[in-house]
Amino acid sequence: MKKTSIALGLLLACAGNSFAAEDPTYKSWVGGFVEYYNADSDKPEPIGYLEDGFGGGVEFGFRFKPQWAARLEYSALDIDTDASRLGTQDPNNGGSRIGVDAMYFTKNDAMYLFAGLKHLSIGDNDQVANLGLGKHWMVNDKWRVITEAAVYHDFGEGFRDYGLKLGLAYTFGAKSAPAAPKDSDRDGVYDSQDQCPNTPIGTQVDTTGCNIDSDGDGVANTIDQCPNTPAGQAVDARGCNNDLDGDGVINEIDRCPNTPAGTKVGAKGCSLALDSDQDGVLDQDDQCPETPLTDKVDKIGCSIFAEKEVTVNLQVLFANNSADIDNPNDSQFSDFASFMSRFPNTKAVIEGHTSAVGQASYNQTLSESRANSVKQLLIDQYNIAEDRLTAVGYGEERLLDSSNTPEASRMNRRIEAKVTAIDKVKVLKN
Repeated sequence: MKKTSIALGLLLACAGNSFAAEDPTYKSWVGGFVEYYNADSDKPEPIGYLEDGFGGGVEFGFRFKPQWAARLEYSALDIDTDASRLGTQDPNNGGSRIGVDAMYFTKNDAMYLFAGLKHLSIGDNDQVANLGLGKHWMVNDKWRVITEAAVYHDFGEGFRDYGLKLGLAYTFGAKSAPAAPKDSDRDGVYDSQDQCPNTPIGTQVDTTGCNIDSDGDGVANTIDQCPNTPAGQAVDARGCNNDLDGDGVINEIDRCPNTPAGTKVGAKGCSLALDSDQDGVLDQDDQCPETPLTDKVDKIGCSIFAEKEVTVNLQVLFANNSADIDNPNDSQFSDFASFMSRFPNTKAVIEGHTSAVGQASYNQTLSESRANSVKQLLIDQYNIAEDRLTAVGYGEERLLDSSNTPEASRMNRRIEAKVTAIDKVKVLKN
């Protein structure tokens, strides 16, 4: 019998391997089962002749919440006896168990825990509390395999029994199908995706549920650069007023877009007699209508520029026998980076130099290290592209001061960088 109970226990533990682990919630079930029941060998007192046996029964369960359920159970039991303790008596080994359980189902019905009160009649009549765990293994939408393990305790006598259950249950009252997505404003876009939930009925909307042309100017929102154009106003292809100053010349060709109301203008939208920016070129011919008074202009009214060479220098001093930069946040580095950004076509050579103290070969290596330190700083901290910087070491070839004094050595331990670019500057009036 012991080997039989162990085998049955292993069967119950592994029974669900061929069934799905996920399980939709169901409301109720009714099932039948067989069970292995191991009675406390000390009962009934004082003889203590019960051992273990099998039983069968039925159960009905109801889930009043997705996680919580209640169950009514009945089982008929047939328990073996220990003949050596029984003597010549021939008791009825049949018995029964009836009672209720509260059940808690874990997430995705992975398993359930249960506890309850039972009336147990095996030899004597006992009131016991039970505690256990189990699982409903899904076969299909309606059928489940039941597996359970439980312990039964009689608090009055101190007896403790154990049971394993294997059964089959039919489920019914499955949860209702999810509600259809809502479209409260009936624009064809579900509420979960509708970014304009109160669109008037009949309004043509886009995939987000919003009016395709919010300001009603005939230009869709996706390309309308002036989304709040007043009703009735003529607009261009961008959805903007096509004659902002009302001079009869559309914005695309209006060279003087801020002409005062009532001004007589030519085909280009500029006054026929005015020189609004006082640069000596009439508005009608002025292609740069807001030139500053200080600028010298050409015949079309635009500022004249002249090319001028501009440079920026970078100088870094180092401690003796060191390639470490002591002041990486110095403003000269950010100024250098700004210059390189302003003139993106320029490149810079970072020159490393040392003093004349020490061996020339060592100084050459040290100067190269210093140049590379500055180059890497400009790349890492100041975001200058690596291909715009070149590091060169000159060792002690280009001394600024050859007097061999401490001050001369300090001045010679340096980095030099020079960048030259061509800038355009305005030519001012005399």
